Amino acid sequence: MNKMRVSFDLDEVLFVLPETHKTEAPLPRPFCWIYKERLRLGTPELINKLQELGYEVWIYTSSFRSENYIKKLFAHYGVRFDGIVNGSRHLKEVQRDRPEKLPQKLPNRYRISLHIDDEAIVCSMGRQYGYNVYQLNAQDDDWKDKIIAQADIIRKREFPS
Repeated sequence: MNKMRVSFDLDEVLFVLPETHKTEAPLPRPFCWIYKERLRLGTPELINKLQELGYEVWIYTSSFRSENYIKKLFAHYGVRFDGIVNGSRHLKEVQRDRPEKLPQKLPNRYRISLHIDDEAIVCSMGRQYGYNVYQLNAQDDDWKDKIIAQADIIRKREFPS
């Protein structure tokens, strides 16, 4: 059976500010000096839970942080991703040498069934370009349950048993 893919944006979705969102504890020194981003509270738990439930979990970000940086940062929280698409990979594999400007993210090009993002433009492009997206930006104590429920709805639709 094919595994359904769920992807997350980084900035303002998994990486948030402690002034506006509940966050995981900062990494211990010296790692907190290398990895300054703060994770939304519950991020490691959610990603590991989705993988336990049989989902592949990817990062799809328009940022140009290296794949290695992303992998190492999340490894400190006990998280490993099944795939990572950053701005460089997207430009190389999706935009390529096309003359027309494509959206900054096209999750369906990577067989991603559900993408979680904070940007309204990315979310509105989902209808136009045919991908499922869940908008997440504000602090929400129930965000993990809502994403699991959304993924479940899409999996039942795309992979009926």
